[in-house]
Amino acid sequence: MTGRPPKGKLLGVVAMDGPSGTGKSTVSRRFARDGGAAYLDTGAMYRAVTLAVLRAGLPADASTDAVLAVARAARLRSGTDPCAPHIELDGEDVEAEIRGGEVTRAVSVVSAVPAVRRLLVQRQRDLIADALVETGGAVVEGRDIGSVVLPDAPLKVYLTAPAEVRAARRAAQDRKAGRIADLDAVLADVRRRDELDSTRATSPLHAAPDAVVLDTDGLSVDAVLARLTELSHERGLLT
Repeated sequence: MTGRPPKGKLLGVVAMDGPSGTGKSTVSRRFARDGGAAYLDTGAMYRAVTLAVLRAGLPADASTDAVLAVARAARLRSGTDPCAPHIELDGEDVEAEIRGGEVTRAVSVVSAVPAVRRLLVQRQRDLIADALVETGGAVVEGRDIGSVVLPDAPLKVYLTAPAEVRAARRAAQDRKAGRIADLDAVLADVRRRDELDSTRATSPLHAAPDAVVLDTDGLSVDAVLARLTELSHERGLLT
């Protein structure tokens, strides 16, 4: 489905937060594309570091020092083109590999390490600053963008939906990508990640106090994009 394009150029930052399966990636990429802005998937950065940890032969719950050492050594390169999002780890495109089950099961544990979050938050801020110089606007998605990474973002949106709805969406995405997807197993993993992400000590998943909360259950991509367009016009972000 093609989203309704914003009427104008996006200037400034839109922070998109929420758990997996809410449609964050789809609407963030399309909104950035149609608004002529940059796009950054911060979750992909945590997934790439998780992949680096696993490749190093470490368990996800290895010591903080061991995980941080891998994270610091990992050479990450995140593309910010919404038409061709990708991430490289040590010169290799790992966009497909980081979406696999092994990384998905481990990423919440690795991303809960405070030192890893501090390291990646700074890298994310640097990427966003560079993108704003280049394009003037950016749509940034993750789980702590409005609350931690960009607390001064002029527009913060928190997408949500029931766990069952999100699990069904993720299972459909997995099947489309050729991965085996058992709905009960996916639902259990969604609930497990929600618990880990919302209870971690550093940057827990939650809506920023000034975020617009939008339940995407029953909403089409067009409807979500239309709401983002409306909000961006209200905040003076679309020219």
